[in-house]
Amino acid sequence: MLKYNRNLKKHAGVLRVNMTEAEKLLWSKIRKKQLKNFQFYRQKSIGNYIVDFYCPSANMVVELDGGQHYSVEGRAKDKIRDSYMKKAGLKVLRFSDLEVLKNLDSVLEVIWGNL
Repeated sequence: MLKYNRNLKKHAGVLRVNMTEAEKLLWSKIRKKQLKNFQFYRQKSIGNYIVDFYCPSANMVVELDGGQHYSVEGRAKDKIRDSYMKKAGLKVLRFSDLEVLKNLDSVLEVIWGNL
């Protein structure tokens, strides 16, 4: 079982209520085992992080990146975060919010191919 910071639970709940449009759209396509019968969770605490989507049976995290992720500081933080996830045995897939909103089928194909 993956470790998580209990102090993040409340914040994860807030994030679930306040999902971005891209998160809502992707969630509508991956929830309820719609992809290969794999279960996904949204806004899941892993370590000291909250990931956008987590599929435990595939050991996979799916992250949707808004504009803040493309700054120098954002990229550096993502690199550290991805390294933590990889050390925990998780594969990390990253997509921009724009990719999800404009090209959802391609995003779903990549996720499908990694399940």
